[in-house]
Amino acid sequence: MQVVTYLHTRFHEPVPGVHLGKLPELESAIDKALTQVRRAIAAGMETSDGSTAGPQLAKLERELTAQRAYASEHGSVDRDWLQSTIRGVIEWVPDDDLTLIAALGGIARSSPPALS
Repeated sequence: MQVVTYLHTRFHEPVPGVHLGKLPELESAIDKALTQVRRAIAAGMETSDGSTAGPQLAKLERELTAQRAYASEHGSVDRDWLQSTIRGVIEWVPDDDLTLIAALGGIARSSPPALS
């Protein structure tokens, strides 16, 4: 019985600061953001200045994919990355299409609070 207890605690140790109950919600929010990015790519979205948003969207897709993997492992996204990404997207996204910003906001709302 001691071996079973040891193995259980060894392989199921809680990670400090990780709110595993929110992980499915966070992953879902990232998936929704990825869906919006892919729709924008397929639609040929333009930036607020009228140029193609393809390079920005491709970069955002790569970063969201990386953050999804990071979230699966750590239970959260990199908050500094999220803040700078939201600021960056606000700079180039057209004023009449805020779906990407809304999707990134969903990630922020689903992310566990920062450790103090």
